[in-house]
Amino acid sequence: MLEITRRDLLKTTALAGVGSVWAQPPDDPLSATRAQMAATPIESTRLMNIMTMLAGPGGNVIVQHGLDGKLIVDTFVRGAFAGLKQRVDALGTAPILFAIDTHWHFDHTDNNEDVRKAGATIIAHENTSKRLSEPHDLLGMHFDPAPAAALPAETFQQNHRLAFNNEYIEMGYFQPAHTDTDIYVQFVLSEVLHVGDIFFNGMYPFVDASTGGNIKGMIAAADQALRMAGPRAKIVPGHGALADREALVKYREMLVTVRDRVQKLKAAGQTENEVVAAKPTADLDPAWGKGFVQPDAFVTIVHKTL
Repeated sequence: MLEITRRDLLKTTALAGVGSVWAQPPDDPLSATRAQMAATPIESTRLMNIMTMLAGPGGNVIVQHGLDGKLIVDTFVRGAFAGLKQRVDALGTAPILFAIDTHWHFDHTDNNEDVRKAGATIIAHENTSKRLSEPHDLLGMHFDPAPAAALPAETFQQNHRLAFNNEYIEMGYFQPAHTDTDIYVQFVLSEVLHVGDIFFNGMYPFVDASTGGNIKGMIAAADQALRMAGPRAKIVPGHGALADREALVKYREMLVTVRDRVQKLKAAGQTENEVVAAKPTADLDPAWGKGFVQPDAFVTIVHKTL
């Protein structure tokens, strides 16, 4: 199985702030990463009257609240649940009835067990349940299988629909892209689309090859999202600021450009190290190289997954 290692990703700095944690590797990198991410302040962006985006301690979260109750998309990292619940509770007294996982990674699913205890039914792709049930070693962190209470109660293969708070919520599977567990969550009437980590707005993305991710799938997923997103759509990325269709178009163009450049060098017989040394993203780095994944690390990911 193809795997992106911590060494590959952290040739410069893979995760914002995590590089300093790993300069002297802690005894438990996962706990250190969770603690650092959980300490990030939660920022709120109003999407519409009954819908809010929360950002900070992990992947972006959507909270929908109305007469039927509350629904959240993704759940932040462990250690951030108290802050998340405080924000959710401030939106009204109705309970959380549904939580949707956009994919299996810990910064999107860590608080599944807590939201389930709060009364929520967790919905996800069937591969998310599979991946959460397995041990993983990713970016120098070891993940034990999740407890049964943290696993999705409802899973699907291709599509799932939920009518809630006078809204039609469509969920659909992306073929392997960031991982093999990725889904979108579309609030049809509100024209809000959460696409999870197939979209890192304004930055190079991380692609988890160890669980099926690949650069061609990332491009295909961006194409799929663009087909769903109208000109007025509000697009919630897995990481980064709230986006519109134009931002996703620019991101997709960047992915294609890097894919084509790396593919050309690889086809010419250049090794991974030679391709990285060629700096094929140099002109793109000022715009895209200041996020989680640094340029050399992204080139490495693209080379490995072509």
